[in-house]
Amino acid sequence: MSTSMSTLAEPEVDEVVATDSPWVTIVFNDPVNLMSYVTYVFRSYFGYSPAKANKLMMEVHNNGKSVVATGTREEMERDTAAMHGFGLWATCKKADA
Repeated sequence: MSTSMSTLAEPEVDEVVATDSPWVTIVFNDPVNLMSYVTYVFRSYFGYSPAKANKLMMEVHNNGKSVVATGTREEMERDTAAMHGFGLWATCKKADA
């Protein structure tokens, strides 16, 4: 009895790795929340230093908005929902290329 060993060649596959391009969470200025509260939210939720939290708060205040976080879509959706939970106006979107 003869057994023949056949070797299976691995198929040639062009591997496409889809990287999750960066998304951002943007917080907008609003007429309701105090600047100190916005700073508090950035410090308590994101763990930012007082200086970074204050810088981002001033961008929100002076420019009307600020990118406060960058990451995957899922992370930014979570952060946006958290900002809504704190009463801040926020959205997430794909980062500009």
